[in-house]
Amino acid sequence: MALIVDYKQRENQEGKPFYALILQGGIEMVESRNGKMYATARKASMPSTFSEEACKALLGQEIKGDIIKKECEPYEYQIQETGETVMLNHHYEFVPENATKHKQEVKAYNEVKVDKKELSLNGVH
Repeated sequence: MALIVDYKQRENQEGKPFYALILQGGIEMVESRNGKMYATARKASMPSTFSEEACKALLGQEIKGDIIKKECEPYEYQIQETGETVMLNHHYEFVPENATKHKQEVKAYNEVKVDKKELSLNGVH
C-alpha cells in the first residue's frame, strides 16, 4: 500500500503546470553505514491530471500497490537537510497492485522448469 502524503506543482515539457502526487510506502528498517538501524519509508512522485483542490482532497488516501527501487542513469542529488551532493543511480517508482501481480505471474511462468523427457513429440517418445 502507498499513502498520498503530499502534492507538488510541476511543469511539463511545454511549460504547462500540473500536479504530481507524492506517495509514501510502508515503514521499513534499514541499516546505516555505521551499522545502526533506522526506520524509513520510500517515496515516489506520480503525475496526475487533478486540480489542486482534488489533490488536497486525496491527502491521506491509500492506493494499492508498491513503491519499488528502479535503476536509472546516474544523476546528482542534493540532500536538503545537509546540502551534501551525492551521485545516485536509482529512483523510486509506484507500481499499482495489479501490475505487481501481473509481473509476479509472468516471472513465475518464466521460471517453470520442464523436464524434456516428460514431453511427447507428436506421439514419439
